[in-house]
Amino acid sequence: MGYFVYVVRSLTSGKIYIGQTNNIEERLLRHNRVLPSKTRSYTYKNQGPWELVYNEELKTRNEALKREKELKSFKGREFIKKKLGL
Repeated sequence: MGYFVYVVRSLTSGKIYIGQTNNIEERLLRHNRVLPSKTRSYTYKNQGPWELVYNEELKTRNEALKREKELKSFKGREFIKKKLGL
């Protein structure tokens, strides 16, 4: 079982969220409130629906956490903007 680093974008506001998980399908359902999620989370407070726009699969959770941190940096956000054509 692998881990994923992913980027979702709100279809209404255009905001992006970067996260990591071991079950990307379930996580997307939580972002879109199909399954229960934390009421204090970024994607709960900001309006969706959320679409998956980018993901990478990694072998371990530590690798996924490291890559998530990289994507949340300035250079990582620039990489995402370039990938998404923003």
